[in-house]
Amino acid sequence: MDYNAEYWNKRYENGYTGWDVGSISTPLKEYFDQFENKDISILIPGCGNSYEAEYLFEKGFRNVFLLDWSKHALENFSERNPYFPEKNLICGNFFMHKNKYDLIIEQTFFCAINPSERKKYAKKIYELLTDKGKLSGVLFNCDFEGDEPPFGGNEDEYKSYFSQLFTFRTFDKCYNSIKPRSGKELFLILEKTKSDLPDF
Repeated sequence: MDYNAEYWNKRYENGYTGWDVGSISTPLKEYFDQFENKDISILIPGCGNSYEAEYLFEKGFRNVFLLDWSKHALENFSERNPYFPEKNLICGNFFMHKNKYDLIIEQTFFCAINPSERKKYAKKIYELLTDKGKLSGVLFNCDFEGDEPPFGGNEDEYKSYFSQLFTFRTFDKCYNSIKPRSGKELFLILEKTKSDLPDF
């Protein structure tokens, strides 16, 4: 199935957004609270309602960019955050996006794409990052029923996508997940340190 813009717009229209916990998740909040450099460029792909971007913006980060296929998701965010720069809201296909970022945040986007595109995701993240840039965030460490997003996975599978492209700075089970996700999440910090993009 093609999980395209129409598909995601319908899910937002119908309120079928079970991944949305209504606030920034604890792992990312505590990670962001360690940041000192507020000038870094940050991309949140598949941002959804992006409570993460809202939190960062309130803390003074101004180079935060949101990318989503769903115009409804971006409109929801804009209504909640009218002072957030419109130019930083990007409605489009992640795999077609072109820019460079110091940090890319993963929060329920990887689990939303077709599993057949996971290697492609890893390569695209690599391409979008600056040298020494990082992919950070949370991945589900469990399986889900059904044939629509979210799609689960496990540590070994994820390592097979990222190990040729990144240095693993952190890749551990979350100790601070919200209660409904306790024991079901991995926190990752992957650094782009390879010089060449391998074929795989």
